[in-house]
Amino acid sequence: MAVNVGILGLAHGHVNGYLGTWREHPEYGVTVAAGWDHDDRRLTSAVEQYGFAGLDSAADVLARVDAVVIAAETAYHAELVEQAAAAGKAIVLQKPLALTLPEADRIVAAVARHGVPFSMAWQMRTDPQNIQMKALLASGQFGKVYAVRRRHGLGMHRNPGFAHTWHVVPELNRDIWADDSAHPVDMIHWLLGAPQSVMAEIITAANDWMPNDNGIALYRYPDGPLVEVACSFTCVAAENTTEIYAEKGVIIQSFGDGPGCAAPRVEGKSGLKWFLADEGQWTYSDIPSPANHWERILGLSKPLADFLQGGAPLATAEDARVSLRMVLATYVSTREGRRVMLDDPAIALV
Repeated sequence: MAVNVGILGLAHGHVNGYLGTWREHPEYGVTVAAGWDHDDRRLTSAVEQYGFAGLDSAADVLARVDAVVIAAETAYHAELVEQAAAAGKAIVLQKPLALTLPEADRIVAAVARHGVPFSMAWQMRTDPQNIQMKALLASGQFGKVYAVRRRHGLGMHRNPGFAHTWHVVPELNRDIWADDSAHPVDMIHWLLGAPQSVMAEIITAANDWMPNDNGIALYRYPDGPLVEVACSFTCVAAENTTEIYAEKGVIIQSFGDGPGCAAPRVEGKSGLKWFLADEGQWTYSDIPSPANHWERILGLSKPLADFLQGGAPLATAEDARVSLRMVLATYVSTREGRRVMLDDPAIALV
């Protein structure tokens, strides 16, 4: 049975991928019935392309549907989640959770108070190679994990039009670091749990119109491992993406983000491999790497449909609040030049 879904805001471009895929795959059981956006041009364009009813308010959408996808600018997330939760609707929310911890607390409280199903739209949690890496670690065959490095990037400095988007307006989305380091930071949280502390350096390297376009965060876990999240949003091309160094072996992934997909590849080369000391050779995954980054984003459509059909969330509001805390702590560390514990009260003031 199809679930009637409404769209609250079309700012985040990933939602277009879900809309297109759900229309092409009616067997997923999602019917997009209505949508709203404070930006009339975005709404009109989406209505023309996908054929849902364009309505005058979020309340009008909520009156017609069973569930919502919220893809408005980050600054509006808390308000829209509160409205949707009060109306008893299942909620899918685009990343990041919120601009601030107080806003995140509002979201967590609204979901808990009304008892509605809630899921973040984290594509890295549904990527088949990432799921395989998590399973390899959970198997125990690699032993204790000593160090992890996740390199993540975008080439936004090559897109002058990006300067005129909401993504770089502080009041709407903070900056590109908050916007997109959220992905690998949440992946680390998903793989390893919450860290104890972080030390970080974030800089503006290419253009003043895109602040905080490069950064490195070093997360410390109790009893290990050390985890580096290195993000460059001025990245033309790349290959290596994830490196996991453990007691009994290593796991290496390539081609796991936009710049990794953009570079030419050796034909037939697997994007994921691992080495166990007692085997003495590389094992290559049979899971193919996506041809491009958009393919990876589209891969989230089916898991989100499964959630909307009553399945488990990809990440709860509480999960997302921890991941947001991990990101916001990097700002405190950069500004104050110190290691920041994840329970530091200063994080709530960022």
